[in-house]
Amino acid sequence: MRLQVFCEDRLGLTRELLDILARRSIDLRGIEIDQVGIIYLNCPEIEFEEFRQLMSEIRLISGVTDVRKIQFLPAEREHRELRALLETLSDPVFSVSLNGKVDLANKAAFRLMDTEESQLIGEAANNLFPDFNFTHWLERDNASQVCRQVVISGMDYLMEVMPVYVTDSEDKDLLASAVIQLKQVSMSHLPTTLYRTQGEHGFEHLVGQSSKFRALVNQAKKFALLDAPLLIQGETGTGKELLAKACHQRSHRADNPFLLVNCVSMPDDAAETELFGCAPGIDHDGKKGQFEQADGGTVFLYEVGEMSPHLQIKLLRFMQDGTFRRVGEEREIKVDVRVICSTQKNLAERVSAGQFREDLYYRLNVLSLTVPSLRERPSDVQPLAELFLNQFSAELSQEKPMLQQGVPEFLTQYSWPGNVRQLRNVLFRAMTQIEDGCLTKEDIQLPETEQAAFLTEETMEGSLDDIMKRYESGILSNLYRSYPSTRKLAKRLNVSHTAVANKLREYAIGKK
Repeated sequence: MRLQVFCEDRLGLTRELLDILARRSIDLRGIEIDQVGIIYLNCPEIEFEEFRQLMSEIRLISGVTDVRKIQFLPAEREHRELRALLETLSDPVFSVSLNGKVDLANKAAFRLMDTEESQLIGEAANNLFPDFNFTHWLERDNASQVCRQVVISGMDYLMEVMPVYVTDSEDKDLLASAVIQLKQVSMSHLPTTLYRTQGEHGFEHLVGQSSKFRALVNQAKKFALLDAPLLIQGETGTGKELLAKACHQRSHRADNPFLLVNCVSMPDDAAETELFGCAPGIDHDGKKGQFEQADGGTVFLYEVGEMSPHLQIKLLRFMQDGTFRRVGEEREIKVDVRVICSTQKNLAERVSAGQFREDLYYRLNVLSLTVPSLRERPSDVQPLAELFLNQFSAELSQEKPMLQQGVPEFLTQYSWPGNVRQLRNVLFRAMTQIEDGCLTKEDIQLPETEQAAFLTEETMEGSLDDIMKRYESGILSNLYRSYPSTRKLAKRLNVSHTAVANKLREYAIGKK
């Protein structure tokens, strides 16, 4: 029961109202006093006869001009309106109390953190955003709005932290809480003066949860702090370049250039000029090569296994003492550059076949990392898919789609011969096909010639029944694309229609 009492501004009037409620043993749940002469009361519902007597008694108070029953208090209406507005925002928003814990968040925040409301509310803000010290900021005398770049689940966000002040009886502003808003942005659009956490391509941008991925990242973080040459091996599309950039950003060279040289299909003369530069000529002032431009930083040799024998000799000389000559120049130049290489070839085999210099191989292979293929770490498929869908939603200015039941398992069971790059391209194409905001298996176009079920170390986890179900689900998912009906699939597998229908229902295959 909510009451609206119109009255004069008289000392003691509110006390008389409360005395009436106390005499009748009516619990007061809330009270608001408007500056224009209105008092709002929130009480439990009472019987009609008692309600009639209460209204009469209130009207007899000196200074009360009218009293009526209303549906809600102004603060309740305002709270509901603000909450509705908050839920319509696509940006995640959090409210943080003075003790540094989240006490309010919208649906976008729950989706971003991939958690339930009960788990997020009460969580320390320092745990959610470890790169910003909320405890220290809340303790300041004059906390002001700040902006930070943060990375959450591999995505870049601009975090705005805004203080909320209330005015006390002495007209002093007191810090009551803080509001955090996250805006998804591209790193290239961030102001150059903005504080950044680990740079544009740090390890926080690499997403995965498998034991193999964690072991790779832990080893890479150790190697990143060293200056020795680093060789990164792995299949195409596994993210070797991103790993190289992350190593650079974690090193003491992070503020200096990171330059990439593509060793694939580049003529020797052009490649030599690209790497080492050329002396001034009649019609030009000369050119600095990548090694000279990257002085103090890192040069990344992409697919070094494709480098010609001539360039291998030139690179070997540079790797020995860091000196080189520009093309057409006698003067030697010495630079301080770390060399990181990548290859999808087996360099040891190429050395044995006489296609790569053995002495250069050992110069480059001082430190070595091998990036596992995506089929070797299937538990990383889903977090990577979530990352890409978040990115595409921002790029295409549309809501992130919901995943149809069974889609995560469907993606995990595929072999992904093109690895992370293929997964990204497939999901981008799927994003252009979705309807009603739901991504289905039918939206995901995969080559039919590839096997969907692979036995790996991770898929072998669990009981025999669990392993067999994963394998069976993978086979049915793969074949269903070629035989998209229970009768056709049953004929292909030489089993009954009922048996196939039950299995498809069990694994949610073909379900719209």
